[in-house]
Amino acid sequence: MLVVTIQLWPGGSSALRRPVATMHIGNASDLADVSDYHVIAMETANPVTGTPPGIARFSLLAHARRQRVWALLHRACEEAMMAEWTDL
Repeated sequence: MLVVTIQLWPGGSSALRRPVATMHIGNASDLADVSDYHVIAMETANPVTGTPPGIARFSLLAHARRQRVWALLHRACEEAMMAEWTDL
């Protein structure tokens, strides 16, 4: 499983850092060359956009694993932008 955590560092200060989002990407195909993944994406409340904290669950199907990890993350982020989010 890949776990991606996104942190905000106000003014570049690690002392003020806080998480704003997390994504869990789990392989559901026994590490096949072309794999399916289950994804859970979570966000904290965002005062800039006025959005509440939320969660989205979705799948990525038929991803070719012999690519850089950034290809999987890119695809997961694209799907997260289109996913149906549930307010927490």
